[in-house]
Order: sequence, then structure tokens, then C-alpha cells
Amino acid sequence: MPDILVLLLALVIGLIFGLAMLGLGLWLRSRPDAARQHEAALLSANLSVLSDSLNSIQRHMGEQLQAQERAVTKVLEERLADVSRRVGDTLEKSSAATTTTMTDLRERLVKIDEAQKNLAGLSGDVIGLREILSNKQARGAYGEVQLKDLVTGALPPSAYEFQTSLSNGRRVDCLIKLPNPPGPISIDAKFPLEAYAALQNATDDVTRTQSRRQLASDMINHIKAIAERYILPGETAESALLFLPSEAIYAELHATLPNVIEQSYRARVFIVSPTTLWATLNTVRAVLRDVRMREQAHVIQGETRLLLDDIRRLSERVLKLKTHFDQSTRDLTEIGTSVEKINKRGDRIKDLELGEVTDAPTPPEKTLSFDGPARSLGQNRP
Repeated sequence: MPDILVLLLALVIGLIFGLAMLGLGLWLRSRPDAARQHEAALLSANLSVLSDSLNSIQRHMGEQLQAQERAVTKVLEERLADVSRRVGDTLEKSSAATTTTMTDLRERLVKIDEAQKNLAGLSGDVIGLREILSNKQARGAYGEVQLKDLVTGALPPSAYEFQTSLSNGRRVDCLIKLPNPPGPISIDAKFPLEAYAALQNATDDVTRTQSRRQLASDMINHIKAIAERYILPGETAESALLFLPSEAIYAELHATLPNVIEQSYRARVFIVSPTTLWATLNTVRAVLRDVRMREQAHVIQGETRLLLDDIRRLSERVLKLKTHFDQSTRDLTEIGTSVEKINKRGDRIKDLELGEVTDAPTPPEKTLSFDGPARSLGQNRP
């Protein structure tokens, strides 16, 4: 702001000087020659002084402008340095954040790659399972493996047999050995899947209804085959189990095909899933334990009688030992009494030797002796 005022002042002075020169020129033209020369000399001197003043003002303005330029340059440099520092810090932080983000992104990409590999493996396993379930023999083997795991995990080895032959030549997947009644129970692990797969893949109501009917027909035919093959009067129990190694099919039958369940009840072929079979096997295990307990009841009774005799003899011996302990306690008490009396008599003898006791001695007392009648310390000894 001061520099602008100085500049304006110089411009005003120059304007005044120009106007003055113009006015003087006009005025000198109207004066006589002698006066004109004198006034021209004075004017020239004043102009010289005015020119020096203008030069001084111009020099002063130049110095101020240079100082202001240096100050402005310094401020600009400081501000540029501060801006550069801030930009550098911002770029450094941005670089660190970008590096962290890229590292996290790389780690997540690695995890996504691993998950994709797992999904690819799982897809392969699902395809393999689908291929297994699409083949009847493989599907039967799959059901037999799951049945074997459940049975071996719930029952002792003596309570079941796998792939055993019946008298009619049929080979049953598993035979649970129960005593009569009810007798051995047959379990079949094969199950129809084609109609259920068609039901799951149905896209309209008509196809869904047809697939459900086909599933019901397949299940009823399978139930009849089990009843004819694995329920033999006098050899097996009056009922058999149809094992479905799929909770989904079991739920579908109970939810939408109650007629299949009723038909299985009438044929005495009970449909079980892995969960219900596990509960059934635990019930069978309890029954087997109860049967075994009944079979061993006479042995348990004999062992119990012997145990009671041992307890009676132990009680008699404890009573005898208590009698011995009581006698020992009484003997120890009498020994303690004798020791106390001996100590008292020793103290009296010591007092007599020192001449401190003037009273007559106390009458002799009988003491406990193990060699014969007790003698007092005051009596003569042989």
C-alpha cells in the first residue's frame, strides 16, 4: 500500500510539473526578451531542483520496490516450501495407504483364490456324489456304508451281522440280533432316488405332481419287496426297517406322501432316516442290556449272597478288633497310672534323701505288677 501511494505521488508531481512547464512556456512567450531570459534562468534552476527531487523520489521508489520484491520473493519461497512439504507428506501418506490397501487386496485375492479352489474341489465332490447316487449299485453301497457306521457306533459287535443270508436265499444288508420276541430285525439300505431327483428338478406343477406320484409308486414297490424278502415268520421279527440315508427324502415322504407312510405301517416295514435309526439303535442297545441283565440275574444273585457273607465276616472281625483296641486302651490307661505313681514315689524318696520331709511316710500303696503281688517301696525286699 505505501508503494502505491508513493507511485501516485510521483505521478501527481510529474503531472503538476508538466502543467507548470506548459504554463510557464505560455507565460514566457508573452514576456519581454530580457525578462524572459531572467525568468528562463530561474525556471531552469527550479527545474533542475525539481528534477533532482524527482530522481531522488524515483531512486527511493526503486529501492522500496526492490525491498518489496525481495520480501515477496521470500514469502513466496517460504510458502512454496510449505506447500511442497505438505504435498510431500500427503503423497507419503497416500503412498503408505496405497501400499497397505494393495497388501490387503493381495491377501484377500489369495484367500479368494483358495476359496475358489475349495469350491472347485467341493463341486467335484458334489458331482462325484451325484454320479454315485445316480447308479443303483453305487447308491446301495453308499447307504450300506452309512448304515454300517451307525450300527457299529451304537451296538456291540455281537448284536449285528452285515450281508447275512436268510433261509430263503436273500442277502440282507444288516441283521440286528434281538431275542425272541421280537427276534432278529432286517434292515435294507437301498432306496429309490430317480423320482425324487425328478421331483426336485420339476419346473411346473404338472411335472412335480407326476414325479411325486412316481416317487410314491417306487417307495410302495420297494416296501412290498422288503416285506416279501426280509420278513420270515419264525426266523426274523414281524417287522423290518427301510433305511433312507437322506433326511430330505424322509421329510418329503412325511410331508407330502402320507399314503406311503401308511402303506409301510400296514406292511410292517418302518422307514427310518439316519436320525431316527440312531434313536432306534439306542433303544435296541437298551433292550439288549436288559436282556443280558436278565440272563445274568442268577449269577448276580449268587455273587450278591457271597458278598453279603463277606460283609458279615468283615463285621465280626471288626468287632473283634474293636474289643482288642478297647483292652489295649484300658491297659495303656493302667500303665499310665502306674507310671504316675512311680514318679510320685521317686519324688518322695528324693525328698527323704535331702532331709526336707519331716512328716511320717505315707502308708504303702499297691502298685500294678506283672510278676506277682505288688510291693510298696517302704517294705523290705528279700
